Amino acid sequence: LRLLIETDIETGLRWGELTELRPRDFDFSTGVLTVARAVVELDPKFHPDGKRFLVKGYPKDGEPRRFRVADHMLDKLKSHISAIGLGPDDLLFQYRRPDGPQRRIPEVLPDPDTLGLTTPNDLGRTYRHGTPTAYAAGKCRCRHCKDAVAAYRARRRADGKDEPRKPRAVDTDGHIGRDWFRRNVWIKAVERADLDFHVTPHGLRHAHASWMLAGGADLQVVKQRLGHGSITTTERYLHTLPGTEDAGVNALARIRGRSR
Repeated sequence: LRLLIETDIETGLRWGELTELRPRDFDFSTGVLTVARAVVELDPKFHPDGKRFLVKGYPKDGEPRRFRVADHMLDKLKSHISAIGLGPDDLLFQYRRPDGPQRRIPEVLPDPDTLGLTTPNDLGRTYRHGTPTAYAAGKCRCRHCKDAVAAYRARRRADGKDEPRKPRAVDTDGHIGRDWFRRNVWIKAVERADLDFHVTPHGLRHAHASWMLAGGADLQVVKQRLGHGSITTTERYLHTLPGTEDAGVNALARIRGRSR
């Protein structure tokens, strides 16, 4: 799913637009992407067919939009499509059911006395990291506390005190759910990266716009790419700068190149 994240940075699409992309939305001869649909995730009781994902024949702003995508990104997408053998109408990014166990418990857990204390909870109490109590009462979700709880549950199952938990079923037609992605991909990746600032999937869209403007793109171009209905929406976090659409694509490539 790294390519999904890169695509979001390079296009600034909303989640529902990004996860509904299909190969036919790209004109690889001109480098133009057409954003014509979006998928929304619903409670099945509100879906006409009782399903979870509903594809709308229009994006959030109600009008399809077209813009250029950087050549290096198009090359990656073409390779992805070819490698997986996707057809024109297949989802570009698809949910794939995981194989095997999703969490491996370390053979040796660290001594909780060496891990420090959790942040005080609502009652002002702290707990030693790496303990089930810190996970339950302290609401800590660090790796050490998760490992401690996983080991505790495994011991109970081995002793016959608990039934093995059934795998959680994911109701999907192939679309990637926002919450599933956040819990199973994004949060884990951010933890591994050990960033010293908060970042969300929606921040990728913001980064796209900010990097374009930092490189010289025009506010109107960014508005069109983001699909904002009003320029004032874009102005809430962007500043007007001169440029053209091609300049914007080149600007994004320049700024992105500095971070590689």
